Amino acid sequence: MKIEVLGMGCMKCKRLERLVLQAVEELGVVAEVVKVEDLNEITERGIMMTPALYINGEARAVGRVPSLDEIKSMIKSAL
Repeated sequence: MKIEVLGMGCMKCKRLERLVLQAVEELGVVAEVVKVEDLNEITERGIMMTPALYINGEARAVGRVPSLDEIKSMIKSAL
């Protein structure tokens, strides 16, 4: 499973990354968590508001920080 957090390093982006890492650890899943900070790559995906959360190449949340429980649910549904 590949999970990507897209954002330039704002507080919300950092918070989303921490929640994703916490969710992965609590669920005990094997996942590659990648932080994408390159503006060109973010805009090429059509993201106009960050942070954004991609799981296995699919946008799951854009422009907001989902709750820990919501992130866990997103990860479970992608398994």
